[in-house]
Amino acid sequence: MPKITASKPIKKSKDDSYTSQQITVLEGLEPVRKRPGMYIGNTAGEGLHHLIWEVIDNSIDEAMAGFCNEITVTLLPDRMISVIDNGRGIPVDIHKQAKKSALELVLTKLHAGGKFGDGGYKVSGGLHGVGVSVVNALSEYTKAEVRRDGKIWVQEYNRGKPLKLVRPVGNTKEHGTTITFKPDAEIFTVLEYNFETILDHVRQQSYLTKGVKINVLDKRSKDNTDAYAFYFEGGIASYVKFLNHHVEAKHENVFYIEKEDQDTNVEVALQYTNEYKENIFAFANNILNPEGGTHLIGFRTALTRSINNYARKQGFIKDKDESLSGEDSREGLTAVISIKIMNPQFEGQTKAKLGNAEVKPIVDAIVYDALNTWLEEHPRDGEAIVGKCLLAQRARVAARAARDTVLRKGAFEGLTLPGKLADCSSRDATRSEIYIVEGDSAGGSAKQGRDREFQAILPLRGKILNVEKSRLDRLLANNEIKSLVIALGTNIGELFDISKLRYHRIIIMTDADVDGSHIRTLLLTLFYRHFPDLIRQGHLFIAQPPLYGVKRGKELTWIYSDAELEEYKKKYKITDESIAIVEKSDETDDETTTETEAESADDTKTEKTPKLSIQRYKGLGEMNPDQLWDTTMDPAQRIMKQVTVEDGAKADEVFDILMGSDVAPRKQFIHSHAKSVKNLDI
Repeated sequence: MPKITASKPIKKSKDDSYTSQQITVLEGLEPVRKRPGMYIGNTAGEGLHHLIWEVIDNSIDEAMAGFCNEITVTLLPDRMISVIDNGRGIPVDIHKQAKKSALELVLTKLHAGGKFGDGGYKVSGGLHGVGVSVVNALSEYTKAEVRRDGKIWVQEYNRGKPLKLVRPVGNTKEHGTTITFKPDAEIFTVLEYNFETILDHVRQQSYLTKGVKINVLDKRSKDNTDAYAFYFEGGIASYVKFLNHHVEAKHENVFYIEKEDQDTNVEVALQYTNEYKENIFAFANNILNPEGGTHLIGFRTALTRSINNYARKQGFIKDKDESLSGEDSREGLTAVISIKIMNPQFEGQTKAKLGNAEVKPIVDAIVYDALNTWLEEHPRDGEAIVGKCLLAQRARVAARAARDTVLRKGAFEGLTLPGKLADCSSRDATRSEIYIVEGDSAGGSAKQGRDREFQAILPLRGKILNVEKSRLDRLLANNEIKSLVIALGTNIGELFDISKLRYHRIIIMTDADVDGSHIRTLLLTLFYRHFPDLIRQGHLFIAQPPLYGVKRGKELTWIYSDAELEEYKKKYKITDESIAIVEKSDETDDETTTETEAESADDTKTEKTPKLSIQRYKGLGEMNPDQLWDTTMDPAQRIMKQVTVEDGAKADEVFDILMGSDVAPRKQFIHSHAKSVKNLDI
């Protein structure tokens, strides 16, 4: 029996220095500069771009209120950003309570704006009213220019503090607001904007706010200006067509409905494709809700009821007890749900999920009635949709049988775990990790080099099935995927349960060649399509084994990229002509060794530098177990990349291009990038 030792009582300190004087009160925008991550997520690239989103959101709010129809976003030299709209312009008159201009109040106070009381905005995406003030706080320089009441009003700021009072600087007949800012180098670790990221965000906002033109200009280069303009009269119906442009649609017409009920505007568009996955994007007040919410629940309920109703009415389903499930009715579906609501209630500051209970029945009723009518009016489209859903139902039944077979077989094969799995001894999932490795050779090195306490190894033989082109029943017929599903413990499909995950770090570790890259892509496709929650909750990683081992005398240096190798060669003045890089293979264990000369300090003599050998590792199996541990598996030294999803629509498009059934986009990609490929392994 273990010995239980009573803890010692804590001695009372005689130090009275902890008093009210140690309580810090942060005024104005100080909390934002002190804890920027609380307001913009992080101070890296994501947070940097979030500053632009906050300013654009204010202009979009003006558009949704009906006062703005054009917005211009401009990237300027010296890291400056400008956002111009032709809305009403931020008020500049003196606020009665604050005794200062409303413009200064909005730019310098958190939770100050027209989104909390009556008369400002009926619908707003910037729910918390902190957007533009946060941008001001985190910028070295900000300039607000307002055109209203026949005058141009200006105020400038330094790190959130006004430099002068709000003042008129000229006359104008125009109206609107211009916010120009320069992100603070003291705050952000990344200061370079990604133009493609901005274009993707603006394109999405344009689809969601139909009839509004948004211009994006890149003027960072004096010699060249990139200019784009987005305007979609069709709104989210056009968005659905865009999302499906690289896949084959099951029916020609896009279902679309926009209707308002109880001060809630509901806009829904959908179209089925020949794909197997569902692709649904839910928005509330133009804010993407990746975890859905009550509007998504209402939509799904209405969709399943409506399709079942139509299938029975048309005689496609004759058994009264037979019904299409929600999963059946959503296979291959691309849909966008966008609602506008007066008082949105989001779960958490990130606004990932909508919580308004009253929204569900409103969306349910509107979509159900409209979809019933649409199916009756488009019988050919209706027949194609129901046929797709019935095929999905048959596949689901087959997949369930296959999944049950996998689980039953696993139960008879030793505590449900596959024989090829080298499990860890720990049963604490939060400490445990599993390496998915390529082949028996790499698996052998990994098994010998690992820490058996918390590291499990699962070697895969060959390439797994491309799940982008396969349903779940065919997927589970693949032995390698079976082993992986059993090892993870979460099950798959409708029975997926993340609480049963056996390892909280799932690490893909493949060779640094073409085959390794292909296997990694196949595994990423599997996780993205069938285990998305593992990615969302941060459980999936990619190991980064070294590309080169460089011996200089007795000193061994591990190098992880070609760029790092170039830096190493510059440091020791090594020329390409003086070295040869050897790739170790089964046929030879040789390494190329070269002697290089370097000038001595007095510039009159030369001395021999230590012998230099550079070996390129194509396969993990070429490494000794201790080398694999030191470079790739030791938590104290290893480098790993965590897999995340920043843009769901973009990720779907990439997987479709790389792994989908349409070959043309891949051919175009190869033709476009063939000349830039170096050291191609064939």
